[in-house]
Amino acid sequence: MPLLRITRSIAIDEDDIEFDFVRASGPGGQNVNKLSTAAQMRYDTKRLTMPEDMALRLERLAGQRMTKDGVIVIHAQRFRTQERNRADAIERLVELFKEAAIRPVVRRATKPTLGSKKRRLESKKRRGDIKAGRGKRFDD
Repeated sequence: MPLLRITRSIAIDEDDIEFDFVRASGPGGQNVNKLSTAAQMRYDTKRLTMPEDMALRLERLAGQRMTKDGVIVIHAQRFRTQERNRADAIERLVELFKEAAIRPVVRRATKPTLGSKKRRLESKKRRGDIKAGRGKRFDD
C-alpha cells in the first residue's frame, strides 16, 4: 500500500487517487493528435482525516481546483509522456497539502518605540526645512 507522506501524522494512500488520461494541447507534433498524454487527477479529500483548520486552508488554496463535493482535480500536461504528467500531478497535490498543513504565524501588533518616533519626526522636520528653503526670496 504506497503512501504519500504529507506530515508525520497525515499520509495520502495512492490507491485513492484516480487518473484519466486525455489529449493534451501544446507541443508534441503528431503525438498531440494521437496519444492521450495529459493526466487528469482526482482526489476526494473526504477520504483523508485532517484538522479542521487545515481543511479550510486547503479549500482556500485549492480554489477552483476543488469541487463543491471536496474533490481536488489537477490537470497536468506539462510533459509529453503519461508517466511524467502523472508524477507531476501527484507532486502538485502533495505540495498543495504540504502548504495547507503549515499554520500561519499570527502577527502580534507592536507599538513603535519612543526613539523611532523621535527619529521619524526629526527627519520630517529636516525635510520640511529643506522644502521651505526652496521658496522665492525677495531682497528689497
